[in-house]
Amino acid sequence: MAGTGAAALARALLAWALLALPPAMPQPCGRPEVREKEARFNTTYSDWVNADLLNIYAFNHSVRRNRTEGVRVSVNVLSDHKDLPVLFVVRQKEAVVSFQVPLILRGMYQRKYAYQEVSRTLCQPQTKAEVETQHFYVDVSTLSLNASYQLRVTHVENFVLRTNERFSFNATAAQPQYFKYEFPDGVDSVIVKVTSAMAFPCSVISIQDVVCPVYDLDNNVAFIGMYQTMTKKAAITVQKKDFPSNSFYVVVVVKTEDEACGGALPYYPLSRDALPDDPVDQHNRQKTLEVMVSPAITSEAYVRSMLFCLGIFLSFYVLTLLIACWESCRQQKRKGLLAAMDSPSLDTASLLGHGRSIPDSFLGHSPYDSYGYGSFGNGSSSSTEGVTDSLCSAEVPYGYVGQEQFKRRTPSTPLRPLSIAMGERSLEHVVGRPRVDSLSSVEEDDYDTLADIDYDKNVIRTKQYLCVADLARKDKRVLRKKYQIYFWNIATIAVFYALPVIQLVITYQTVVNVTGNQDICYYNFLCAHPLGNLSAFNNILSNLGYVLLGLLFLLIILQREINYNRALMRNDAYALECGIPKHFGLFYAMGTALMMEGLLSACYHVCPNYTNFQFDTSFMYMIAGLCMLKLYQKRHPDINASAYSAYACLALVIFFSVVGVVFGKGNTVFWIVFSVIHIVATLLLSTQLYYMGRWKLDSGILRRILHVLYTDCVRQCSGPMYVDRMVLLVMGNIINWSLAAYGLIVRPNDFASYLLAIGICNLLLYFAFYIIMKLRSGERIKLIPLLCIIGTSVVWGFALFFFFQGLSTWQKTPAESREHNRDCILLDFFDDHDIWHFLSSIAMFGSFLVLLTLDDDLDCVQRDKIYVF
Repeated sequence: MAGTGAAALARALLAWALLALPPAMPQPCGRPEVREKEARFNTTYSDWVNADLLNIYAFNHSVRRNRTEGVRVSVNVLSDHKDLPVLFVVRQKEAVVSFQVPLILRGMYQRKYAYQEVSRTLCQPQTKAEVETQHFYVDVSTLSLNASYQLRVTHVENFVLRTNERFSFNATAAQPQYFKYEFPDGVDSVIVKVTSAMAFPCSVISIQDVVCPVYDLDNNVAFIGMYQTMTKKAAITVQKKDFPSNSFYVVVVVKTEDEACGGALPYYPLSRDALPDDPVDQHNRQKTLEVMVSPAITSEAYVRSMLFCLGIFLSFYVLTLLIACWESCRQQKRKGLLAAMDSPSLDTASLLGHGRSIPDSFLGHSPYDSYGYGSFGNGSSSSTEGVTDSLCSAEVPYGYVGQEQFKRRTPSTPLRPLSIAMGERSLEHVVGRPRVDSLSSVEEDDYDTLADIDYDKNVIRTKQYLCVADLARKDKRVLRKKYQIYFWNIATIAVFYALPVIQLVITYQTVVNVTGNQDICYYNFLCAHPLGNLSAFNNILSNLGYVLLGLLFLLIILQREINYNRALMRNDAYALECGIPKHFGLFYAMGTALMMEGLLSACYHVCPNYTNFQFDTSFMYMIAGLCMLKLYQKRHPDINASAYSAYACLALVIFFSVVGVVFGKGNTVFWIVFSVIHIVATLLLSTQLYYMGRWKLDSGILRRILHVLYTDCVRQCSGPMYVDRMVLLVMGNIINWSLAAYGLIVRPNDFASYLLAIGICNLLLYFAFYIIMKLRSGERIKLIPLLCIIGTSVVWGFALFFFFQGLSTWQKTPAESREHNRDCILLDFFDDHDIWHFLSSIAMFGSFLVLLTLDDDLDCVQRDKIYVF
């Protein structure tokens, strides 16, 4: 009895446990029933399936060796059982494709999206026979109690794309499309262009080899081949050498979300009954696209374009050589004429600095006695003479090792009297007078105390009207070494800057080639011609002009310096005492900066993107800064900034450029801080320029400012002492304050270009002021600099036109950037940005020549007659 009771209790507990368990999924009672059907193409099969049933559809079709036909399987599950999907397995000769319906695809933040209608194109295995009948089977199974569905298998029309023929089709996230393209004979590369009238939904274009399986879903399309996201435009250049089968697939996939293309992330719909992890039905995210494959350029086009590029810039070398020969011939004629008149030979100032021209009085022009200072009349001259004689004399040649480095200057060697009258500009009164009598010749080492030095600087630099002799008092050897530091510093910067840049862009290009992700680099894909491992060789080649013209400018400067040093060695009075003081260090730095701009711009265009933008702009900032420094140095050689302080300021500019691009977009705090720094820096620089450095930034600055305002504005209303400087600085402050306000209000997205615009605006303002003041002072502009100014202005205008075409931008997503892509416009090889490279390099070279030759008309004018402005 006891055993019977225990057994009854055990049965009761087991029954209770079974009742407490949740209902289990239906399990098949043994093997499921298999129902196989012979099926036909272009027929819709409406059927059902459950856990006890397996449906198999058998298809067969003929495959020809020279003809490829696509096969597409389309299914639609009518039952709504998200937890128990229907599994479709397509078994082919060399491949198996399986997918479930509803198809679940994931987006950002692991969001799930469900699709009830799914279509997949089958990968077609190759056949060696002329005609072969191939069989494939579609298996349908599920664990659901009952699931109804529709199945349809069709042939894909235009599965093989034809060259230069457009083909339109539709695609969704669950219904991707791909097509095959075979390289024709004689075609080594093609460009695949895909367009759409609608920007969204976002899609992906992929180029894959003809192998199975084909990755044509949003979650696996990036696994193989080359790919890029797309809104309205996409273009991929495909080379035959990369595909052994001489064919490839063009795969088009619609993404589940638009965030990758710059679109908004959709709201995740939640209802009371839905769980957060439930998939979302996106309904019909369909996109209509058009694809066309066209041949790319041939190898002959590469050669033709490279020769064209070399020819353009080497022609500048030929032109420079012709000008030099022409100047040399003219020199010989003038020297013979002067020798016949028993006069000293006067060289002419040419592009290469071969010498100086004979006085204008001999040529029938008015002599230099007309040099005035505009409305100031002769007052400036008398004021200057009251302080200094500003005499010109020769220097003792460099001494031997161990000799005193800074020696007082000795009287120059007497010259034969000039038979040509030069009016007030004659050097006759200069010869034979000791330079130590001139206050302008006194060096800082001639004083015993620092107080005497400061006093003398205050006397000279605070005069109302200054001449160049007042600001060219330091020893030339000291200044020569000072300005040579500009060149050596920028050469050092270039080496340490360029090496990691080159290494980085090579790594970028390698990553692009290995991963196939063409969203890493922002090319103009409609005009990106690859060469070797480089994806856009044309954008790199077009930077050759910066390097060649920069080198040409360095050669011109070297020739000028050689001629100038020869003149000094023969004690040429005009080289020693007349004209703007010749210092070539900044010119060498400018030429080096132009060459480095070409190198780093080429590096940037290896893979242009958000993380390496500063490679393309860093030396642009340096070029703008060096040009301003050179323009200021012309008439302020003694008080120009040192190389260390100049490059430190330029480093701060580059630092703000990087910070602005990374953190400045929509950041109000950054724009406020930058605008304040911009305005304060403008005020400090204005004060430095106005007082020629004779002021101090210390605790008493506010007291002195209030004192000046009280004495000049309240106590008596007096105008500024330095009117011209005040006009320049007021205009400069207006422009810079306006730019600061514009940046604070508009907050432009391209902060690097905005910062470069500030530098260019200030450079143009100062250059315009220099030209106006030069003409106002009675000086003239010779033929060569005048032609350079006119030609450079025209070239700059065309260059800026092409620059603002905007073929790509890393401020947007890669897909949005491709909407700005355009076809090539020159030789089917160069695009608008390449034309910008050509023209801007020529314009910069011309701008450098303007700075080099602008004051050649003063080479026969004494420095105490050349005004400072």
